[in-house]
Amino acid sequence: MHNNPDVAKTKGKEVTLAFTGASGALYGWRLLQSLLALNVKVHLLISSAARVVFATEHNLKLNGNPQSCQQQLVELFGCDPALLAVYGKDDWFSPVASGSAAPKTMVVCPCSTGTVAAIAHGMSDNLIERAADVVIKEQGQLILVPRETPLSALHLENLLKLAKLGVTIMPAAPGFYHQPQSIEDLIDFMVARILDHLQLPQQLMPRWGYATAVSAVTGSAAT
Repeated sequence: MHNNPDVAKTKGKEVTLAFTGASGALYGWRLLQSLLALNVKVHLLISSAARVVFATEHNLKLNGNPQSCQQQLVELFGCDPALLAVYGKDDWFSPVASGSAAPKTMVVCPCSTGTVAAIAHGMSDNLIERAADVVIKEQGQLILVPRETPLSALHLENLLKLAKLGVTIMPAAPGFYHQPQSIEDLIDFMVARILDHLQLPQQLMPRWGYATAVSAVTGSAAT
């Protein structure tokens, strides 16, 4: 993880990352892996439902104790322990709970519609909700990656409300113009878009017009 030429460009950057109970745990996992590989300090929040989803979709049992979970992830990723902090849902003394200390950037990936609703209504019943509320009030960058279908009118109203507040809504809806060959390719599409919005370098997917695969596509661009 220390041979990435982009690491020097991202030194000192920090991101709050939250996993919630929506399907699509691999999106969050790949994003965490990518951030750590870029030497970005990650403040990680994991809901109880997210742990269930990880066990179901990823065959991975994340330790419920924050300190043990941090050690578990450091071993799995082989990263510098200083790059990863894991907090419990009620750790109100963590940096992400206060506007005076929290990173100005947060991503909730995947983001359940329940979490969307809580954030949209200013709830702070757990640290994920509070951290998102802090980023909004401090006029930072909040990215939500909802994964749900179909979406009800209530879901759409909540997403619209947040979008009007400046929150970036990035549904987990990967494109196919890069001719994906695997589930990993689909995951990387979304993670690449998230990293682009975080203004972090990524080599997961070439941008439109620059990929060999895209150049082979015939016809006009998608509309």
